[in-house]
Parts: sequence; C-alpha cells; structure tokens
Amino acid sequence: MKIILIAIAIGLVAGLLGALCGVGGGIVMVPAFVALLGLSQKQAVATSLAVVIVTALAATANNARVGGDLINWKIVAAVGLASALTAWFGSDLMRSLSNQTLTRTFGIVLLLFGARMLIKG
Repeated sequence: MKIILIAIAIGLVAGLLGALCGVGGGIVMVPAFVALLGLSQKQAVATSLAVVIVTALAATANNARVGGDLINWKIVAAVGLASALTAWFGSDLMRSLSNQTLTRTFGIVLLLFGARMLIKG
C-alpha cells in the first residue's frame, strides 16, 4: 500500500509539472521511480514513458476542449511521427545501455537543458 501511495504522489507532481511545463513528467518520474520506488534506471525510463501516454492524453484532451487553438496539429503530426520513429529505435538503444550510463545521460541532459533555460529564459 505504501508503494501505491508514493506512486500516486509521484503522479500528482509529475502530472502538474507535465501540464505546466510540457515535459511529460519524466523529469520528475524517472528520478522518483529510482529513488523512492527502487526501480532500476531502465525500469524507471520504460515505466515513465508508459505513464506519459496517459498524462499527455489527459492534458491534450483538456487543451483541445477549450477552443483548440492552443495546439498546432500540423506540428503535432510532424513531430509525433518523427519522434515515434526515433523512440522505437531509442528504446532498443536504452535496453542495450547499462543503468549507470542511462543515469548519467539523464543527468547530463537535465543539467544542459536546465542551464540553458536559466541562462536564456
């Protein structure tokens, strides 16, 4: 039961940040799944990606509900197709890397994007 309550808390934070920042919540879920739920980095990444489907659908439905002009559907189609194709192959790459390499890669990506946002934002 404790794990479910922690998972719900992670979901609440990830859903809010995902909806506010457009990050899908993965920047919250992956580290939380590892630190709080004891998942391996690979399990955390794969689980986060599965959860993002649900959160993205909910937020997209709500954004489309209010006028629909917030979403540029042409960009959705182009980026969605390109990212779906590369995500398919990226998940193969993820499984071939060690948990340590994935953790370091995730940390570096967060640092780089975070620094850019702080400097340019």
